Amino acid sequence: MIEATPQQEQQQKKILVVSAHPEPRSLNAALTTFAVEHLRAAGHDVRVSDLYAMKWKATVDADDFPDHVADRRLKVMDVSERATLAGRLSPDVAAEQEKVRWSDAVILQFPMWWFSVPAILKGWIDRVFTSGFGYGKAVPPPYSEGALAGRRALVSVTAGAREWSFSDRGIHGRLTDVLHPVQHGLFWFTGMAPLEPFAVYDANDLPDEPFEAAKRAYGLRLDGLFTDEPVAFRSLVGGDYDRDMRLLPGVEEPGTGGPDLHVRPRG
Repeated sequence: MIEATPQQEQQQKKILVVSAHPEPRSLNAALTTFAVEHLRAAGHDVRVSDLYAMKWKATVDADDFPDHVADRRLKVMDVSERATLAGRLSPDVAAEQEKVRWSDAVILQFPMWWFSVPAILKGWIDRVFTSGFGYGKAVPPPYSEGALAGRRALVSVTAGAREWSFSDRGIHGRLTDVLHPVQHGLFWFTGMAPLEPFAVYDANDLPDEPFEAAKRAYGLRLDGLFTDEPVAFRSLVGGDYDRDMRLLPGVEEPGTGGPDLHVRPRG
C-alpha cells in the first residue's frame, strides 16, 4: 500500500457526489465514475449518493418525521425543524444530512430535464435540506456564511441541446440563469460557495472523442474544486439589501439586470 505524504494528507478533502440518472451506463454515470476516480487519485476521500441505485424516496411526507402525530396538520417547515433539532428524522434523511455535514464539497451530477434537476434529485434537496439543517431560526441567516458555510459546491450537468442555445441570445437563456435556483437558491441560500457550473452539451449521443475531451475539461474543474474562485454572490448581511431583502438602489453596475444583480462586481 502506498502511504500518503504529509503534504497529500494536508490537502485531502472530503467530497460528496450526488448522482441522479436511472441508467448505470449513461453519460451521467460515466461522469460520476470519472469524478470519483479522479478525486480519489488526487488523495481525496469521496462518498457517493447514487439516488436511483438507493431507490431514494422523492417526496416529503409525514414518514420523514417519526414523531409527528397523524391527526395533526403537517406544517412541514415547523415539523422538520423540530425533528431536525431533536435528531428525530427518518434514517435515510438523517444519513444524507450526515454526508453533507461530513463533506468539504458537494457535487451534483445530473441531466437537465425540463430546465431543472430530475425529480429524484429535487426530492433529495426537498427532504435533506430541512429547516434547522440548511436554513431556519436555529441557524445563521440565508444567503450568507450560513448553515453550511465552509463548503464548496459544484453542478455537473448534461444537456442534449447545443451550447450556444444556452447563451445570452440562445433560445433557452443563459445556463447560469437556468441553474440560478440551484446555484443561488440552494447552495448560496444555505451558505455553500458555488463554483461556475460544468456542462456537457450535445449529450444525447456523445462520440468517444468529445467524451474524452469532456473528461479532460472536467478533470481540470475537479482539480480546481478548492482553489477556483466561487461565484461572488452578494451576502444578505453585507449591506447590499434592505430589510425586505430587496437590493438597495445604485448598488449594481449600470446595465446590470436579472440574476446578475445578485453577483458582486469583481475587481
